[in-house]
Amino acid sequence: MFIIHDYRLAVLFCFITMLCWGSWGNTQKLASREWRFEYFYWDYVIGLLVFSLLLAFTLGSFGREGRSFVADLRQAGWGSVGSAFLGGIIFNAANILLSAAISVCGMAVAFPLGIGLALVLGVLINFLGEARGNPVCIFAGVIFIVAAIICNGMAYKRTNPGNGGAGARGIFLSLAAGLIMSFFYRFVAAAIEPSGDLSGSVAGMLTPYTALVIFACGVVGSTFVFNTIAMRYPVSGPPVQLSGYYKGSVKMHLVGMLGGAIWCLGQAFSLVASGRAGAAISYGLGQGATLVSAIWGIYVWKEFKGAPKSAHRLNGWMFLLFLCGLFLLIRAGWQ
Repeated sequence: MFIIHDYRLAVLFCFITMLCWGSWGNTQKLASREWRFEYFYWDYVIGLLVFSLLLAFTLGSFGREGRSFVADLRQAGWGSVGSAFLGGIIFNAANILLSAAISVCGMAVAFPLGIGLALVLGVLINFLGEARGNPVCIFAGVIFIVAAIICNGMAYKRTNPGNGGAGARGIFLSLAAGLIMSFFYRFVAAAIEPSGDLSGSVAGMLTPYTALVIFACGVVGSTFVFNTIAMRYPVSGPPVQLSGYYKGSVKMHLVGMLGGAIWCLGQAFSLVASGRAGAAISYGLGQGATLVSAIWGIYVWKEFKGAPKSAHRLNGWMFLLFLCGLFLLIRAGWQ
């Protein structure tokens, strides 16, 4: 099993997580040109589950350290399995709301508002659950990130002053997604061996790779409930039928699966890095994905095209404040 022992490598893995979590939304944007997000989401969760199994049988099974995936699964305690599975359900409820928000107000707003809020609350929740890292740096970083979220929300309002209904709906969906998502990581981290020991020495606890697969099973299982509701009561457009999913092209299905695989890679790297960096820092740096997604939304998808200069200045402050907050989170675990 591949395990990280060096803090600098753990930080690098967190930055890869940041890139993955901030970039998967591009696959939804690509698919949305001819594919409803409700259909996209079925392929997304399939890609997530398949890629988690691929990682479990490769990085999670090779090497001399720790238990292999199959051996770890056989000794897993029901408490650990249930915790990781519940984390998948919580994440899925939040992620469907986030996907709906992207379809309404775009990546440059949905991610900074939703994932920014999830970052703030999630860091606090994970720090209370596992107090590792300098608390002054952690809480100072959270304050900077809150300020960045406020700047992004103000920029969106100035860009869309006459879009009250859709704008308010997009902001509400983003914030609801962030509130729910802030809890999922704590349940997954609780299933993994404590005190930074990921080698498999604690009976009943899980390695990151096993926890990832069980988490993915929770996501897939709950999709049959959550996405069915989303299809019957969509946030925009008419209801859709499941039969329409089978009319999609191979390309559209592969794009959705790619999105799930990208997010899954980020989650795997975050869980592996948490053994050295701690859950609060690993989660917080990964959720710096808000910066990455904002860059995609603003500069690639042109979601603030035609915005007033004041909105661009606010987005500039958002980037600066996020960077300051992320630097403080990195500094919190440096020893």
